[in-house]
Amino acid sequence: MRKLLRGELYRLLHKKSLYICFGVLIAAYSLLAFIRSGGFGEESVVSDAINFFNFLPALVGGFLFSAIYTDDLNSKNLIVLVGYGIRKTKIVVAKFILLLLSGGLVFGLMPLLHAAVYAALGCAATPGQLGMVYIVAYKYLLLTMAYATLSGIVAYGLQRTTFAIVAYILLAFNIVGGLVAAAGNMLLINLQPHLLSGVTDRIIVAMAGGGFPVLPVIEYAAYILVAAVLSAVVFHKKEMEF
Repeated sequence: MRKLLRGELYRLLHKKSLYICFGVLIAAYSLLAFIRSGGFGEESVVSDAINFFNFLPALVGGFLFSAIYTDDLNSKNLIVLVGYGIRKTKIVVAKFILLLLSGGLVFGLMPLLHAAVYAALGCAATPGQLGMVYIVAYKYLLLTMAYATLSGIVAYGLQRTTFAIVAYILLAFNIVGGLVAAAGNMLLINLQPHLLSGVTDRIIVAMAGGGFPVLPVIEYAAYILVAAVLSAVVFHKKEMEF
């Protein structure tokens, strides 16, 4: 497992597109903040984080999902790993750990970048505001992790890059969630609190209030666990051509 993780991490850190993508996103983010700076108020640091970070699962998470899950499909590296005798379940777990580490690092740095840009533009964050920005970032980290894990079912089951990326995009832009919620409303069932967006909202609301959201955490963990198990099952049953 350690060798596999080290190899995956080495591959990810040596992707030139990783640094190009994040460089472009940082530049665009700074430009948007500069344009917005004329209307800064006391709550701008937190409110703008809520608005801007909403796009992170699609933009940042989308790149990480593509780099971690679908690059191996394009390069046929999954076939090589399985051919060397690495168990498919171990590959699924390694991908999830790599996603957790890389996503945790990126979403952990985003509040600092956000605070630095706003401080440079004359709107420095207080410690309390920075704490709230971290809670917001944590919400979108949770969403990114869940969306990628769910899309991993498609990646491992179909082993087609396009289908996997489309699945992630549909989840990240809440298209799937919106359709499920609409279907529930037609049946007079309010599913929104139990969808990923609702579950993560309940988690951060409880965190902001100083509590521990037991039930939402259990629901979120169930999403991750079921998606991981299904990924391992469909990957195990998928025939691979060597």
